[in-house]
Amino acid sequence: MAELVTGEAVALDIRVARLASRTCALLIDVMFQFMALNLLLYLTAATVVIADEAWGIGLGIVATAGVLVGYPCAFETLSRGRTLGKLALGLRVVADDGGPVRFRQALVRALASVVEIWVFSGAPALIASLFNRRGKRLGDMFAGTVVIQERVPAAAFFGPVAMTPPQLADWARGLELSRIPDGLALTARQYLARFWELRPDVRDSLGRRIADQVTALISPPPPPGVRPEIVLSAVLAERRMREERRLEQRRRRRMRPSPAAAASATATAPATGGPVPPNVPPPPGAPAPGRPQFPPPPGPGPHAWAPGGPSHPRRRSP
Repeated sequence: MAELVTGEAVALDIRVARLASRTCALLIDVMFQFMALNLLLYLTAATVVIADEAWGIGLGIVATAGVLVGYPCAFETLSRGRTLGKLALGLRVVADDGGPVRFRQALVRALASVVEIWVFSGAPALIASLFNRRGKRLGDMFAGTVVIQERVPAAAFFGPVAMTPPQLADWARGLELSRIPDGLALTARQYLARFWELRPDVRDSLGRRIADQVTALISPPPPPGVRPEIVLSAVLAERRMREERRLEQRRRRRMRPSPAAAASATATAPATGGPVPPNVPPPPGAPAPGRPQFPPPPGPGPHAWAPGGPSHPRRRSP
């Protein structure tokens, strides 16, 4: 399964950087190198005043080599294939197998750029990129690298990543999906997300490879004559729907009170048959130790005094 996520499947044939974006990134890098080189040469020229002239020449050579070779080599090694220009344009240098660029490869690219970009003003790099299928310049050919496009515009995606086609709805509802591992599902989802960026030949071959692995783990098999990307879309959509349904059921079970808590709430509930009226005054009665006298309130009420009823207790005069 790991071979499906290699450079041959995704990193190289999906988003190879175009010549225009590489040219813009190169112009940004050249402008930065030109300013840095002028600043360093100015500083090295100032050392002639306090040091020997040979020191100034030597420092100038070191500064030139550091800017022309050290800058791209250090940036591409430490930032995994990105310079300032490539970072601004969303580009990245990777190895031919899709892995990160190494120091040796970055050094070969930087040394070749001195000749094909600085000495011959980029003419060899332009000609080689025009005649190479992956847009490689001479430094990429020598180092075994390729420049890819990492930043993809949102307009490249058409609709959801995975959705169930109407003609496969009944088949998808009866699928057995428990044997599909998460890694394979992620690979299929990445393939569908980058479907419109693939070349047609790579799109078909990669889709068949992923669909064969998926259909070997599900039952029943898909109907004959259905394209691989449609099968993968239906399988992933049904898998996501079932996972969402399982999460919703788990959330409802978590919010439901436990039987012990329900029994405790029933036991502590009042045993009276009806609701207790609020703010009921205490019944009237004669004073007792620790209890003051409560005369019945005037007017209607459960404890109001009425003619023929119990005698109204008289208040004591102060």
